[in-house]
Amino acid sequence: MRAYRIDTMSTQKTVRQRADAVEENELRLEQEKAEQIVEALNTELANAYVLYHQLKKHHWVVEGAEFLPLHEFLEEAYEHVEEGADVIAERTQALGGVPVSGPTNQEQRATVEFEGEDVYDVRTMFQNDLEMYGDIIESMRDSIELAENLGDYATAEILREILVTLEDDGHHFEHYLEDDTLVLEEATK
Repeated sequence: MRAYRIDTMSTQKTVRQRADAVEENELRLEQEKAEQIVEALNTELANAYVLYHQLKKHHWVVEGAEFLPLHEFLEEAYEHVEEGADVIAERTQALGGVPVSGPTNQEQRATVEFEGEDVYDVRTMFQNDLEMYGDIIESMRDSIELAENLGDYATAEILREILVTLEDDGHHFEHYLEDDTLVLEEATK
C-alpha cells in the first residue's frame, strides 16, 4: 500500500508591501522624490501594457498582401514594448515601489486607451498605433523631465533608452502609413 502525504497550503496571507506604498530605497533617493517618480513610472508601465496588448491584437489579426512583413514587424514592436515595460517595472521596485501589474489597474492608471476588440483595416490599426505611440512618447518625455528635476538621473537615462526605441518603432509605423509605392497604378487595376 502506498502512503500519501497530504500537504496543506497556508491560508494565511501576509502582505509585505501595499501596492500603493513606496518604501525606503537603497538608492538613497529621498522618499518624497521616490514617490513622485514611482507614480510616473507606474503610468509609463500601464501605458506600455495598453500599447503591448493593442500591438499583440494587431499581430494576430493583420491580413492582406503584406501580411507576413507586417505580422513580423508587429511582433518585433510588441517585444520592444514588453522589454521596456520590464525595465520600468524593475526600476519601480528598485525605488521602493510596487509595479502596477494587474490588467484592471493598468487600464485605470494608463493615460492611453485601448482601441477595443473590433478588428479594423490595416491602415486604421496602424494609425491607431501611431497615435498611441505619440501619446506615450510625450508622456515619457514628461517623466524624463520629472526624474531629471528630482535628481534621479538613472531613471531619466533608463527612460531615454526606452524612448529611443519607442520613437524608432513609431517612425516605422509612420513609414508604413505613407502613400508612396513602387507598384505601378496599372498593376492595381
